[in-house]
Amino acid sequence: MKTRVLMVCLGNICRSPLAEGILRSKVDPEKVEVDSAATSNYHIGDSPDERSVAVAQKNNLDITYQRGRQFTAEDFELFDRIYVMDISNYRDVMSLARHEEHRQKVSLILNEIFPGENVEVPDPYQGGPEGFHRVYEMLEEACEVIAKKLDSKSE
Repeated sequence: MKTRVLMVCLGNICRSPLAEGILRSKVDPEKVEVDSAATSNYHIGDSPDERSVAVAQKNNLDITYQRGRQFTAEDFELFDRIYVMDISNYRDVMSLARHEEHRQKVSLILNEIFPGENVEVPDPYQGGPEGFHRVYEMLEEACEVIAKKLDSKSE
């Protein structure tokens, strides 16, 4: 049975598509499925931000096929792990959780590298390319930890 992982940010065009692409590149697709979603409905059906696409391509990843979608309560049933980018995303996702089992699936992605510190992935949308590069580096490090955990779980 595949482990299903969902990455969540505000618009599903900057941070979560990068996180999805990075983690996908690190896991066996036969064992792990990765997707992403937004807490808002601003960019449903949209491609990732061109700056996310550019930083991904610079790191040999293609995220151009991804399309924005909104997180729904049903995602709690579909996914085993839900990683959010910041406290606002965390609150929005948790507000849809129906019971403790759902709540246990949700965590801030950077808690993988800074356990219990609740460090946020900054939203690079309003900034320039350097913000996207910084976000990529943070997500790369966190996804490396996640991939190792998923790999050891599937052995």
